[in-house]
Amino acid sequence: MSTLARARCTLGAHPSALDSALAAGVLVCMVAGSFADPHGPEGVTWSLRTPAVLSLVLMAVGAAALAFRRRAPLVVLGVTGSVSVVESITGDPRAPVVMSAVIALYTVAASTDRPTTWRVGLLTMTVLTGAAMLFGPLPWYAQENLAVFAWTGIGASAGDAVRSRRAFVQAIRDRAEKAERTREEEARRRVAEERLRIARDLHDVVAHHIALVNVQAGVASHVMDKRPDQAKEALAHVRAASRSALDELRATVGLLRQSGDPEAPTEPAPGLDRLDELVGTFHHAGLPVEVARADQGTELPAAVDLAAYRIIQEALTNVRKHAGRQAKAEVSVVRVGPNIEVTVLDDGTGDGARDGAAPDGGGHGLLGMRERVTAVRGTLTTGPRYGGGFRVHAILPVRNRTEAAEDPV
Repeated sequence: MSTLARARCTLGAHPSALDSALAAGVLVCMVAGSFADPHGPEGVTWSLRTPAVLSLVLMAVGAAALAFRRRAPLVVLGVTGSVSVVESITGDPRAPVVMSAVIALYTVAASTDRPTTWRVGLLTMTVLTGAAMLFGPLPWYAQENLAVFAWTGIGASAGDAVRSRRAFVQAIRDRAEKAERTREEEARRRVAEERLRIARDLHDVVAHHIALVNVQAGVASHVMDKRPDQAKEALAHVRAASRSALDELRATVGLLRQSGDPEAPTEPAPGLDRLDELVGTFHHAGLPVEVARADQGTELPAAVDLAAYRIIQEALTNVRKHAGRQAKAEVSVVRVGPNIEVTVLDDGTGDGARDGAAPDGGGHGLLGMRERVTAVRGTLTTGPRYGGGFRVHAILPVRNRTEAAEDPV
């Protein structure tokens, strides 16, 4: 940092010291100017003169008032304007006391709004110029009188320009800070959405496969002594389910890797093309599932395809966990206009609790399904069926509304 910059920072941190230094500089300029006489004798343009004691006192009072210009700018303007009027009327020859009033008017214009600057500026210019022209010792048309008018106008204009620039710079800073806050909020929102999405994937994967592992392990434990072949088959299903869980967990956690990581998974996210495989895992777990599909030839967006798959997976997992051992499930996937409707029904005879609606409030399955459906701008309805069982119904948009409106069908 240069010496000038350090000095500017120091003075900016101590405004009172800066105002005192300014007052001293103005006093020196006024005293030096009071010794110069622009109308010398016998045609001489410039000469020296001796200022009156009253002029020196007025200059000292005006300069001293400038030391308080930031604290009370209007009061300081009133003091400096008064001593300028007194000097204009009584001084002979006149000293440049009006210089302090110009600085004070500049301060008022720089620290107030434009209407106040106009009113105070015009009043100051009128009073000082009128006093000099009407009551001063020089003719009204003397250049000193016109100089009073010009310098007060310059002071007001310069102060207003500085205030406008400060307001413009502050507006730019405010917009930049607001944009920065908006970017940070957007980044935090995206991070929260990504964390929520990964949490949903982890929940779906773990809840589904661990539920199957738990069921098959229970079967193996129950028939271990009497039917070892069936127990062996159940353990094989446990192994397959755990391996599938590990694979999907590895794929989900791989999303957190860097894009250049060669170990990041490349397998696409599951969709309805793997519905038969998903239903098969529940068949092996002892849950009869009937599937009805009327969506042949429908190409779903990746997000909608994944949401439909996860909804069916979570709904069947809830059936296996809560509907009882004798429950049966029905899955239907139907294309209806611009939407695809996914329905999962069961005839369970359990206590009716479902993941996300359990009495202890510990589940997140239904909440996760609702979040997935909302993310793709769909609707989800869940609830008990009349006569027993549970129903999950999701309507997912296959196309956006614009494309649906343009479809002639």
